[in-house]
Amino acid sequence: MSAISSVSLERLADQIVRRLTVEMEASGRHVHLSRAHVEALFGPGYQLNRVKDLSQPGQFACAERVTLEGPKGILQNVVVLGPERPESQVEISLTDGVALGIAPPVRLSGDITNTPGITLRHGDRCVVLDRGLIAAKRHIHMTPADAARFGVKNGQAVRLQAFTTRPVVFEDMEVRISPKFSTVVHIDYDEANACGFKKGDRGLILP
Repeated sequence: MSAISSVSLERLADQIVRRLTVEMEASGRHVHLSRAHVEALFGPGYQLNRVKDLSQPGQFACAERVTLEGPKGILQNVVVLGPERPESQVEISLTDGVALGIAPPVRLSGDITNTPGITLRHGDRCVVLDRGLIAAKRHIHMTPADAARFGVKNGQAVRLQAFTTRPVVFEDMEVRISPKFSTVVHIDYDEANACGFKKGDRGLILP
């Protein structure tokens, strides 16, 4: 009986933790491509090959990879994410920017006005973007129901206590709310390495 009670208490504790905290994910460098740039890099009529669904509904990793070329270096084997977008975008970390010789501004995905460009290459094909390179601003994707439960609004900047091996409090984490989202925190690899993140870690939104 005591063993059953212990298991039940553990399950209850886990449910409470999951209700009070938010799952965290680390997002590595990646590329979003427009239809025109998919064809420019892979050939006329080419369709991206979906290989893995991501946490956000409808988003997926593709089999395709490209090389990023900057003034000082290159980054190879960078994954393409689908689906296609109206305009191409490249998301890297600030450390990646040092390797490439380009300083990416910290922006939310899709906010590419006045951003630097970069060259994308696949084999002997290349595309030169005149804009679209960013370092993704840390953020929380959230469903409307979870936003109401946590008492936050779309566009609100919150603080997040990361329960990781090197605990930190992340400031200025923007909340993004949509019925198309699943609730999860997104940080990049620089931030993940700094806090000792590992898969399954969670964070607490602070008042």
